[in-house]
Amino acid sequence: MEQTIKQEEAIDFQVRWAWHKIIKMYNAEASNYGLSMAIGQVLLNIDKEGTPSTKLGPKMGMEPRSLTRMLKSLEDKGLIYKQTDESDKRTVRVYLTEEGKKKRKLTRKTVLQFNKFMRDNISRTKMKHFFEVLTKISELIDENDIYKK
Repeated sequence: MEQTIKQEEAIDFQVRWAWHKIIKMYNAEASNYGLSMAIGQVLLNIDKEGTPSTKLGPKMGMEPRSLTRMLKSLEDKGLIYKQTDESDKRTVRVYLTEEGKKKRKLTRKTVLQFNKFMRDNISRTKMKHFFEVLTKISELIDENDIYKK
């Protein structure tokens, strides 16, 4: 017998729906500064001492091609620069320019403001349960082949 579920009761629908709203909200705010949420995410993941370009994609769940295009765009905007690692010439590190640091600071402020607003409006207990549930969902996906035949 086939099981039915209403769309609004589906876990993936609720996660995707909320994430879509978060992206839309971040993009609306970021556009005030000539940025996007994706650009902000990259800026937040570049360390002060530079980040190997090969480490950025996995940190953000981006495919290499998308990341390459994003880094080229950020370079063109003057937000980052690339430099060969002194100790390992095979590695290219990505650094923030002064403008990139300013935009990173704005991005960080925006993310902190969002998180503060949510924590101010959702009880500590509900937030704790929210993170526990998301962690458990992630673990279950990692540890199980849900669709094995």
